[in-house]
Amino acid sequence: MESLHITLEKIDFLPPDRVTDDTSVLTLKNLVFEPLLRWNDGLVQPALFRAWTHSPDGRVWRFFIREGAMFHDAKPCIAADILEFIDGILQAVDTFGMKWSYARYLQDAVISAVAPDVVEVRNPRPFADILDIFSEFYICRRDADGRPILGTGRYRVAEIDSGQKAVLEKMPRMQGPDRIVATACKNADARYDLLKAGTVDAALNLERTEHRLHFEEQFQWGRAVNTLSVMYYLNCGSGLFSSAAARLAVNHAVDTAAIAADIYHGLAVPSATIVSPFHLGAAKADLKPIAYDPDTARRLLDTVDIGSGAVRLRTPTFMPERAPEVSRFVASSLEAIGLTVEVETETDRPEYARQIGRKEMGDMAMFDSSPQSTYRVLNDKISSGPRAVWWQGYEDAETEALITAANEAIDDSAREAAYARCLTRLQVNPPWLYIVHPIDVFAAKPNIAGLAIDHKGTLNIL
Repeated sequence: MESLHITLEKIDFLPPDRVTDDTSVLTLKNLVFEPLLRWNDGLVQPALFRAWTHSPDGRVWRFFIREGAMFHDAKPCIAADILEFIDGILQAVDTFGMKWSYARYLQDAVISAVAPDVVEVRNPRPFADILDIFSEFYICRRDADGRPILGTGRYRVAEIDSGQKAVLEKMPRMQGPDRIVATACKNADARYDLLKAGTVDAALNLERTEHRLHFEEQFQWGRAVNTLSVMYYLNCGSGLFSSAAARLAVNHAVDTAAIAADIYHGLAVPSATIVSPFHLGAAKADLKPIAYDPDTARRLLDTVDIGSGAVRLRTPTFMPERAPEVSRFVASSLEAIGLTVEVETETDRPEYARQIGRKEMGDMAMFDSSPQSTYRVLNDKISSGPRAVWWQGYEDAETEALITAANEAIDDSAREAAYARCLTRLQVNPPWLYIVHPIDVFAAKPNIAGLAIDHKGTLNIL
């Protein structure tokens, strides 16, 4: 194929010190850059790092750069480039002005270049979870104009137009279309209209259309359950949800299958624990969603002093998608089991995130959990050890012991089993109200071959 024209929600490559879960950005990054390691349903595969070794105790890890790795301006990619990239992330803040969690994960680690093609990580404790972290780092450099578009991937950026359009050209001896044109179109219905009109070859994130998709036969369709969790933080530190029985009760009170079917138009699956079915440990745990059972919810609430005040349910207007509709449904469900609920809507999404980070969450707050790493979700949001920015007061000695054991596991099978035990415990004693994992959708002309979507929501072009 000589050329492929795709339409995405946005066109952006982001600065080198920014990490994102945005599916549009990841689609572009995946073509132009390489991750240090490639995430594959909880485990990792070689990418820019072709191989790795570790000491028997899991405290020293060495990573070997792919032979011949070269940036698109012909500069060889060496260990010093990777160290500079990592240091930039560790010194930076995220879009909400908060320090990246990576700085905390790596605060005791010594990362060095022991050879031009070898990066070493030394940590005082076993650190197999460095594999998860490195799968989120897509190595890039700025070009002469200061644009962060120089990668080592299959495609180079030939043109870019102020977030509206990017033209990618295939590097020599690589597979795929010779040229990819990506254009931005913020509205999902408009993206679908462009495909229907024949203006583009493929359109991404069509699950965000206003109305239910009918999956017309004149197009090819791709779908994948996203690793993102739509959930509600529960205020475990004070109030009603400091009670484990109350937290379990609200999980029984909400019909998440109905939310998936009606609000998400069938393009979501109910959640069973803190992570998706594709995170490390989830397949081993093999959990089913907590059963919708209002009678059990009422019986559990009978064991709790619910007080006389209303439950403060906080919600944004987006991120996650369809947040207002889901929050209205949840409020109604909780009222059906005897709770009084007041819904508070925050229209400023960055400020909402900052408020949640400051623990200004009321009794429960809708949010999304995006890391593909089970380690990261546990460390950032569940563990009472680091009490990190997204931790909301959850304390459970059994869970904490399981997390510690998982962090000390080294080989893949031991990590998987240890994380499975964590996920199982967190269904029995949930810190959140579990809702759904959205399903991402793309559509393309029927004669376009080699398109697929993964559980990150990335459109892969083979």
